Amino acid sequence: MPGQGTTYVKNEEIKKDWILVDAKDQVLGRLAGRIAHRLRGKHKPDYTPYQDNGDFVVVINARHIVTTGSKMDQKVYYKHSHYPGGLKETLLKDAMIKDPTFAIKKAVQRMLPSGPMGRKLLGNLRVYADADHGHNSQKPELWNIQYK
Repeated sequence: MPGQGTTYVKNEEIKKDWILVDAKDQVLGRLAGRIAHRLRGKHKPDYTPYQDNGDFVVVINARHIVTTGSKMDQKVYYKHSHYPGGLKETLLKDAMIKDPTFAIKKAVQRMLPSGPMGRKLLGNLRVYADADHGHNSQKPELWNIQYK
């Protein structure tokens, strides 16, 4: 049928919702995968890979996440200063003591695309260690995450 091509959403027409996620007793990797999917906007029928049409996600109780197996004692995050001998290793349990939001931010960041789009999408994520968050005026909707 002529005249019926693919419709594209303009940036002004994108509707972004605020979602609240309670991370208490949630598995780190599974939670991060669901959050990355929501940030990217893949749950919407008008998903476009080159547009930021995902939602804003607020994560609370990041301090109370769990991992499967013995990852808390064995998972290692590496960071290098680009100088000889500049490799630093941090265990997940040590990173959680220092900054409880680090693990969720890093897991979601690694599930998003690298480059300008991924950095922009990561800006739509807010992670808090406890139940207090300053986004009550946005009226975030509680998202009860269910696993199959």
